[in-house]
Amino acid sequence: MGDTVSVPWDDRLLEYDFGHDHPLAPVRVELTMALARSLGVLDRPGVETVAVVPADDDILRLVHAPRYIAAVRHSAHATYAERLDFGFGTDDNPYFPGMHEAAARIVGASVAAARQVWTGTTEHAVNIAGGLHHAMRARASGFCVYNDPAVAIAWLLAAGARRVAYVDVDVHHGDGVQAAFWDDPRVLTISLHEHPSTLFPGTGLPDDVGCPGVEGYAVNVALPPGTGDEAWLRAFDAVVPPLVRAFEPEVLVTQHGCDTHLRDPLAHLLLTVDGQRAAAERLHGLAHRYASGRWVALGGGGYEVVDVVPRIWTHLLAEAAGHPVAPTTAIPSEWVAFARARTGDPDPVAVMTDGRNPVPRAWADGYDPADPVDRAIMATRHAVFPWHGMDPQP
Repeated sequence: MGDTVSVPWDDRLLEYDFGHDHPLAPVRVELTMALARSLGVLDRPGVETVAVVPADDDILRLVHAPRYIAAVRHSAHATYAERLDFGFGTDDNPYFPGMHEAAARIVGASVAAARQVWTGTTEHAVNIAGGLHHAMRARASGFCVYNDPAVAIAWLLAAGARRVAYVDVDVHHGDGVQAAFWDDPRVLTISLHEHPSTLFPGTGLPDDVGCPGVEGYAVNVALPPGTGDEAWLRAFDAVVPPLVRAFEPEVLVTQHGCDTHLRDPLAHLLLTVDGQRAAAERLHGLAHRYASGRWVALGGGGYEVVDVVPRIWTHLLAEAAGHPVAPTTAIPSEWVAFARARTGDPDPVAVMTDGRNPVPRAWADGYDPADPVDRAIMATRHAVFPWHGMDPQP
């Protein structure tokens, strides 16, 4: 039996577009929705697309400074120096016409997802256009103008939620969300990412555990370059479920950046589509076990826009619907033709798997101090678990 899931959608979400050759290409979202439709994912019982209204200033101010919102709104008239003061006008965050409206619409979609879940309208909600986790209170960063995960979480708190867990599986540290709730014990932020010594934004070490007095509510698993499916899932299993269980969230919010994939051009982890699918399965299970089924799932990074992102996020949508797509499923020929026409890729992938079935070694089987991933796991457990009354040892 499937779950109920809302998918906030408006074609104008594709207007969040930094321009030709920018890595965060909106076509990756367009191709995902097309693939999900081609496979019938959006037509499953219990799946409903819902309208999107751009977030107004009152909602944006839950996280962002009024002067920053005003700067983004009037960025068309700002000087180059004024834009740089707020982090846009750079190669990562170039100005584009309609930037405020496009970014506010993505926030509106994530807040709609949170509202659908919190009010009990649906069990789960997925905004694949969201997950822009680097934006700070008064500064754009890392392709992110407004921080929709943080605003959605802040909306949940304002609506009465007492505990929200946020799990970020993007290859980059979820620094903006962590910063927004650094001193708030109502929010547990967990980020699994490539080690900051080798990747933007250069933050997210295990000892970053939260503001003094509320330690243990920021959790960082910094993984070495070259980490693949089994080791990554071992790290997830050793850190995330015990902490979510101890925290007892009322809502689980997750960010599903696809840039951990071995073919991603901007990072150095080696996960497959199958490893990311396994992560979505685990997060779905955690929502049902520890958050009364309340699950808000968001997109994120991912820069192999044809062969990787659409498959991973279609698996995410199908998992949220409770009707997973079998990994060996053939990709419909009409989608292949559409992807070829939209991107010029001469040979898009033809199946929903990378041919892997990752089975990690259980953490209970023992700690290997010679293994750099095990050392990363243990560093996080030592830094965080005692704050929750748990033994960091295997």
